[in-house]
Amino acid sequence: MSAVEAVTFGEVMGMLVADEPGDLADVTVFRRALAGAEYNVAVGLARLGHRVAWLGRVGDDPVGRHALTQMAAHGVVTDGVQTDPLERTGLQLKSRADGGDPQVEYFRRHSAGTRLTATPATDALLSGARHLHATGIPLALGGSIGDFAHHAIDVARSAGARISVDPNLRPALWPSTEVMMREVNRLVERADWVLPGLSEGRLLTGADDPAGIARYYLVRGARLVVVKDGARGAHLFAADGRTTRVRPLPVHCLDTVGAGDGFAAGLVSAALDAWTGDAADVPDLDALGLRAAATGALATTVRGDQEGLPTRAALDTFLTAAAAAVPAPDGRTT
Repeated sequence: MSAVEAVTFGEVMGMLVADEPGDLADVTVFRRALAGAEYNVAVGLARLGHRVAWLGRVGDDPVGRHALTQMAAHGVVTDGVQTDPLERTGLQLKSRADGGDPQVEYFRRHSAGTRLTATPATDALLSGARHLHATGIPLALGGSIGDFAHHAIDVARSAGARISVDPNLRPALWPSTEVMMREVNRLVERADWVLPGLSEGRLLTGADDPAGIARYYLVRGARLVVVKDGARGAHLFAADGRTTRVRPLPVHCLDTVGAGDGFAAGLVSAALDAWTGDAADVPDLDALGLRAAATGALATTVRGDQEGLPTRAALDTFLTAAAAAVPAPDGRTT
């Protein structure tokens, strides 16, 4: 089993995306796709030229087989993926998004994805990676995948990897807000890098502004906190006192789902390019934020959760055009 730069894990689901606007109850034509926050991050990193593994469990069914085929096509390493002979791969319905947030309905209870467990193959990949990216979603799914989340951090930490966690709160999957906050923070507080959205950070920390949210996690050991604020950009805070704000990059938005996953993929990609061998090292914040913002922005330009994630060439072209459009102090463009 060859080494990888990054590993992520979670549940991949089959997704039926409405081809026509309106309530999902009235839609008659759908197209097939795949969904899953961590899967999106894996695809994003692979498209940016990184060797990345996705760990998960799929059913021995057409949806699971399609997921494995698509991952292979994107170049995502699937050596640690398990096939469940008993449970099915989860499903999701998604309404057509025309610039806003789509309606989403899940069919994932007791799915194969919830039964992910540690194996020699998963541990080998975790031990060989430079970076582990996790989200809070597996904690909400029940089954064994929540325990796997903490196990993955244990293994990656022991191997000297950097760990990032995006809370990615899913309140509808939890029995209560209080349980969600407690369990997600228990995972998040083990991360080197924390990536909450502004509203998520407010809920999880009780702080009102990005600086307060960052302070909550920095005093608990985080090396970097990135507070995402949607179309208003993001704020980055390092443990050594460095801060920066990333402005949004203008794009024609068609589908907001997957923007946060694209942001995470861009952030991890920039960190991998600047890897020094020390998980505690935080690279240049502006470089991290710019690639994250660009990748997240491009993810919204296509209908679909990961179809808009760029290749390295497309990313470079976008950033070059964005830089040329920035007004200079005297009013010229540069």
